[in-house]
Amino acid sequence: MLTLVPEEIDNYAAAHSTPLPALLEELVTVTREKTGERAQMLSGQLEGTLLHLLAASLGAQRILEIGTFTGFSALMMAAALPEDGKLITCEINPKAISIARSFFQRSPHGRKIEVREGPALETLKGLEGPFDLVFIDADKENYIAYYEAALSLLAPNGLIAVDNVLWSGRVLNPEDDSGRAIAAFNEHVRRDPRVTQVILTIRDGVMLIRRT
Repeated sequence: MLTLVPEEIDNYAAAHSTPLPALLEELVTVTREKTGERAQMLSGQLEGTLLHLLAASLGAQRILEIGTFTGFSALMMAAALPEDGKLITCEINPKAISIARSFFQRSPHGRKIEVREGPALETLKGLEGPFDLVFIDADKENYIAYYEAALSLLAPNGLIAVDNVLWSGRVLNPEDDSGRAIAAFNEHVRRDPRVTQVILTIRDGVMLIRRT
């Protein structure tokens, strides 16, 4: 997993945080077996638990996720939803969706999750808010567009969480398109008077955003 802190500190934090359910541990293993290096895209125990706690603390009824991958973060957040809660997750990769759906079917929380397949920006045009929590973890080049769409769908007291905002530290001197896109996104939010935000150095950097 990506992390910005020393490995021994990351391991200590994991050991003193709520462990993953067995099904999620299995999902991590399957994702590593089937996606190889792309498995680093998983949110992991610490960030997944953070998302779960955010959803629970907000008393979330509706959650929007942009970027499903193999469904780890969706299941973590869905577990915090009430029985009649709903999580809509957007993904374009059929292989990732197949893995995600196979685990959603085995989880008691999977019935709360609706997968929307296709380009997320197109999906977002057809959605109606409000959403209590929005998690953005998709292609970095569209982060600003995702953010603007998410803000328009956000509940008055809702929260947006955005992954990979430190890009393994490379936002300090971005050298690829994704790094430059993330740096531009971070600056875009910093200059936005509509919101208050904080960057957490958990995993690869998570930004939390709410309306001012």
